Amino acid sequence: MKAAPFDYSRPSSVAEAIEILESADGDGKVLAGGQSLVPVLAMRLGRPSILVDINRVPGLDTIEKANGDTVRVGALVRHSELIDQTHLPLLSEAAQWIGHSAIRTRGTAGGSIAHADPSAELPVVATALGAVVHVHGPSGFRTVDVGDLFVGPLETSLSESEILTAIDFPIPERYGFAEFARRHGDFGLVTVAVVEVNGAVRVAIGGVSAVPIRPLGAESILADGPMTDEKITEAARAAANEITAASDLHASADYRIAMTEEFTRRALTQAIGNKAGAH
Repeated sequence: MKAAPFDYSRPSSVAEAIEILESADGDGKVLAGGQSLVPVLAMRLGRPSILVDINRVPGLDTIEKANGDTVRVGALVRHSELIDQTHLPLLSEAAQWIGHSAIRTRGTAGGSIAHADPSAELPVVATALGAVVHVHGPSGFRTVDVGDLFVGPLETSLSESEILTAIDFPIPERYGFAEFARRHGDFGLVTVAVVEVNGAVRVAIGGVSAVPIRPLGAESILADGPMTDEKITEAARAAANEITAASDLHASADYRIAMTEEFTRRALTQAIGNKAGAH
């Protein structure tokens, strides 16, 4: 199929892009890397009246440390650039699981977060770290915790006239990442990110719910003392018990629950000896 007809605009500033989106009255879409949007258009699952291409907007393609303990990633930073950066190794490791080289060359960090696919790697990492997104819109600038950003599969709390311009990722003291996919490059059936931020262990699981989830019961098991093998086994089992998985053509609910336990265990085991932070 081919996309339905649409107008195209290439603004040179965030303010101009917002103005165009606002004038579209909810019928415009932001185009960055296009790796998620273009297939949606091609299958006519979306029919916007105008695409607002932000690739010429300056200042959205940088990666920098902010306040010493946070990495700020611009919305237009490509996945391949996340792999190459050394400020936050967890982002580098997770980005290597995204699609294939052509997708990683064009796809963007902001696009992945704004698309809000619960099986995608970056939303899971953002949820584990407690990332904060920078948002510009007709009413000005605001920041949104990712816990308040993701509200459903492919659905966020952003308005149709708002643009996600950057993401702040806290730098963890240590991390673990594990993903199970049928083939490398496929979306994960189960993706687990484990981080320690300010002394607290946080776990996020993707691919098993409408949004990436944090198994708080598993986190409470890990709250005090070192992560021993016994604690890891108990926490992984608790994480599996906390999810409500559904069966589909890719995997049964029971299989997803079993893989959640196994890959939570792997991510936690990696985190034991994986000290993160700036290089």
